[in-house]
Amino acid sequence: MGRGMVKNIVQKGSLTSPIILYNRTTSRSTDLQSSLGGSSKATIAKTISEAVQPADIIFTCVGDDAAINSTIDSALSSGSVKGKLFVDCSTVHPDTTEALSKKVLAADATFVACPVFGAPAMADSGNLVCVLAGPADQVDRVKPYCKGVMGRAEIDYSGQSVGKATLMKIIGNTFVLQMVETLGMGHTLAEKTGLGVENLHAFVETMFPGPFTAYSTRLMSGDYYHRDEPLFAAKLARKDAKHALALAESAGAKIRAVELVNEHIEKVVEEKGDKGDIAGIYGAVRMENGLEFGNGK
Repeated sequence: MGRGMVKNIVQKGSLTSPIILYNRTTSRSTDLQSSLGGSSKATIAKTISEAVQPADIIFTCVGDDAAINSTIDSALSSGSVKGKLFVDCSTVHPDTTEALSKKVLAADATFVACPVFGAPAMADSGNLVCVLAGPADQVDRVKPYCKGVMGRAEIDYSGQSVGKATLMKIIGNTFVLQMVETLGMGHTLAEKTGLGVENLHAFVETMFPGPFTAYSTRLMSGDYYHRDEPLFAAKLARKDAKHALALAESAGAKIRAVELVNEHIEKVVEEKGDKGDIAGIYGAVRMENGLEFGNGK
């Protein structure tokens, strides 16, 4: 889970014992423990087994399908997990979510999918939107950590297949991808025609406050290519786009806008590698129109 999600669970989640932290990079757990108030609020597990065995509810959130499969496999091989509840917040293909649920159920544990919408700042402020799916009684066990704790709202698929939650998340993320694509094209056209990106940004602020304005600011300021740590990694955005395209193909649908976004994200990864951020789509659009990837800001 992200730092903000953990922080809000500790501060607002009415825990009866310290939360157990596990990260493959132990120093990240140590830093987070310190920020939460020390060992009275959080303890550190050095292995997945040390995290899973004492826990009743296990939250997981990793980058891709391979990582969550590996994590859950390690958890299920750590010893008996009978009666434990696994809650996965990862953004993965719905088929992956369904397969994970089957593995967990076969081990006499239970599973709820709980991907979330929101940037790191929203996670830190407890304003995520939680998407829940799985057995209704188990979803009810997760809800006390969602609205009012990690998030401001819930999209509830209680009693429905767990894949519904990640299907919602993948389709929802295509809106974010297309938003950045639209802004990238608009900013590029504003520069090329002489309107000026500042004037376009003023329009965005007036007409589309919220995420559109936030991303427009990142584009205009040059944040999209200066960052050492991406807010939304281009490699993860590429994974989401490919999942969306695969889902569309299997459903006999076309999502041509996402096909274009995917091409631009590939360019961002080529240019910036692990530092590439989704907002770098703007840089890819700029290059397509004879400009430099960076805007010189």
